[in-house]
Amino acid sequence: MPHKEGQVNMDKHVTLLGALFIAYHVLGLIVGIVIMTVLSTIGCLTNDPQAVAILRAVGVGLGTFLIVLSIPGLIAGITLLMRRRWARILGLIVGAFDLIEIPFGTALGIYSFWVLLHDDTIRVFEGNRTPPAAVEST
Repeated sequence: MPHKEGQVNMDKHVTLLGALFIAYHVLGLIVGIVIMTVLSTIGCLTNDPQAVAILRAVGVGLGTFLIVLSIPGLIAGITLLMRRRWARILGLIVGAFDLIEIPFGTALGIYSFWVLLHDDTIRVFEGNRTPPAAVEST
C-alpha cells in the first residue's frame, strides 16, 4: 500500500532535484562557453600564430567537453520534472558522474541517490500517484 504522505513529500524532492540538475548543468554549459571564448580571445591578443592555434584548440576542446557533459544533466533535470519513467535511471547515472565534481557535484550526487532510491520515489515514477490535474477536477 503506497504511503500517500511520503509520496507527496518525495514528489517535492524530485521536483527540487530536477531543478538542481538543470541549474547545476546550465552552469556547466556557461563555463564551457566562457572557456571557449576566453582562451580564444587570449590567443588572439598574443598576436602569435602558434599561441592562437594552441589556445583556440584547448579552449574549444575543454569547452566542448564541458558542454557535452552538461547535456545529460539537463535532460535528466527536465525529464525528472516531467516525471518520465526513465528519468529516474538517467538521474542516478548523472548523479553518479556528478559525485566526482567536488564539492557541489558530490553533494548533488548524494542527494540524487537519496531521492531517487527512496521507495516512495519509486512509486512516484511507477505511476502510483494522482496527477495534479485529476486532483483539481474531482
